[in-house]
Amino acid sequence: MSHKPSVLFVCVHNAGRSQMAAAFLATLGKGEIEVRSAGSQPVDKVNPAAVEAMAEVGIDMSAEIPKILTTEAVKGSDVVITMGCGDECPYFPGKRYEDWVLEDPAGKGVDSVRPIRDEIKTRVEALIASLTPATA
Repeated sequence: MSHKPSVLFVCVHNAGRSQMAAAFLATLGKGEIEVRSAGSQPVDKVNPAAVEAMAEVGIDMSAEIPKILTTEAVKGSDVVITMGCGDECPYFPGKRYEDWVLEDPAGKGVDSVRPIRDEIKTRVEALIASLTPATA
């Protein structure tokens, strides 16, 4: 049985960028990739504008809850993608790290969140292509 790649998305609040990225990867990855998300300082709930922006593209993340970043989550992931959490993410050798520079959707309306959502989708599609073997 082959190893299923795992990805951890990390941002500060785990309420916007990392939640949207995880939702896209869970949907577009079709179960081929294990998905986690966390925040270095998670807030109480997911950004309503991010939930609305994702609903517009048919992805429901209304039930998601921000989670605290743990060492175990990083250890258990093959790829760790940070989004503005700086040095708060623990580093382990042998992991693939990427830093995605994305505007923070916190406090913004859905009109401002849409372009961030679309950029995340583009990056997630490229990530999937890099993690899954090409189909013949």
